[in-house]
This record gives sequence, C-alpha cells and structure tokens, in this order.
Amino acid sequence: MTYNTHCEAETEAVGEALAKRLYPGAVLAFAGDLGAGKTAFTRGLARGLGIAARVTSPTFTIVNEYEGGRLPLFHFDLYRLGSSEELFDIGWEDYLRRGGICAVEWSERVSDALEGVITIEIRRGEGENERVITISGGRGV
Repeated sequence: MTYNTHCEAETEAVGEALAKRLYPGAVLAFAGDLGAGKTAFTRGLARGLGIAARVTSPTFTIVNEYEGGRLPLFHFDLYRLGSSEELFDIGWEDYLRRGGICAVEWSERVSDALEGVITIEIRRGEGENERVITISGGRGV
C-alpha cells in the first residue's frame, strides 16, 4: 500500500489508520531519512491504539514505552546501536514477549534480527511537506 501525504497531520492519520489493524506482537520496521516523518507516523500509531501520552523521539533513550491503549507501544530509535547484538542486550526479546507493538526507527541497523516485520518506508515527495509512505509485509495488514 502506498500513500501520499502533504502535511504532518496526514502522515499521522496514516499511522492512526494502520494501528487499528495491528495485532499483538507486530513489529514495524521504519526506513527513511532523518526528518522524513517516522516519529509523526508513530504519533498516529499511538493515537490509533488509544494512547493519550505525548509521543516523542527516543533518540537518547533508545526506547520509549507507551501504555494505556488497546496494546502497548514500544518506540525504538536504533540510530545509536552498532549491531543486532546490542539490540538483544537492551532486552529486545522481552519487548517482543510483552505482546505490544514495536515501532523501530533505523531498523536497517539490525535487519538481521528482525523477522516477519511490517516495513514502513517514508520518503520525501516532490513538495516540501509531501511524503510517500509505502507499507508492506506482515500478516493481515
């Protein structure tokens, strides 16, 4: 599925719509340049899951946890990780066992550790605020 959005609110709306179809344990692997809209998309995911908390980028904490919705949301920013081994060191398997949604920014850094993911590619479009969002993979999405 491919979507064209023209502002941050539209990018969030795509994330919100996807969240309503996600299943426990889903892993979302984001691909896209810095500032492409990955965190905006994740804000929409949180809203679609019924999470009221303010969603921010976990750049310095590696993972932010959000609860209080239909499913918990674990928002990872793996930019600072150097390998899949480091992902497992921070408790990746524990997050998977908790049955929430794992939204993983900079997933390409640990792609060898991610299986059966839903890939969300966010690229800049022609206009300044335009984004092209491609969603693929996963089961039943």
